Amino acid sequence: MREHKGKRLCISGIPTAGKSTLTKKLAETVNGISVFLDDFREELASDERYIKWINFYIDQDLETYYTTTTPEDEWKNLVAQSEAMWPAFLERINSYADEERSVIFECVNLLPHLIKRDLGFPCVVLIGSSYDETLERNKREPRWGGAERELELNSKSFFYVERPHYLEEAEKYGYPVFETSEEAFPLALDLLK
Repeated sequence: MREHKGKRLCISGIPTAGKSTLTKKLAETVNGISVFLDDFREELASDERYIKWINFYIDQDLETYYTTTTPEDEWKNLVAQSEAMWPAFLERINSYADEERSVIFECVNLLPHLIKRDLGFPCVVLIGSSYDETLERNKREPRWGGAERELELNSKSFFYVERPHYLEEAEKYGYPVFETSEEAFPLALDLLK
């Protein structure tokens, strides 16, 4: 584990839960740096080591994927993607090691077991508060696919499949869990002080 000079915080959790909102607000409040690891994916798309997992969901027919993949296999795929891309994300995270300002890292693929094993940073996990809210946020900013049926399938997977697993991992590794970014903000801010 590389030693970082400044305060560090990871924001993990399901898509649509408010991770980006929390990350931006924290960075502005503490005059820190927000790092959205999803933005890094485009750079990895030409790297043979990562291309399979960068394009894994894009290459799927959504209807087929969600109607033929068990919830356990959906979670296993997310874990496999996260672990496969972890070396690149870890390298990017460690590129901020000499930064003295606070740095907040945000990404769906920042799974608690990886953070605990290789970083030791504090982490806050956001899991959303309801399926309806997850669907509405997904409609405003589609994560994968844009048709009504695709958005519903996405949102059901985020809320009913991924959410319990993020909760379980967070509890196992001792990271606090919140339904909204507003609830998470006070504790997250304390972790950066």
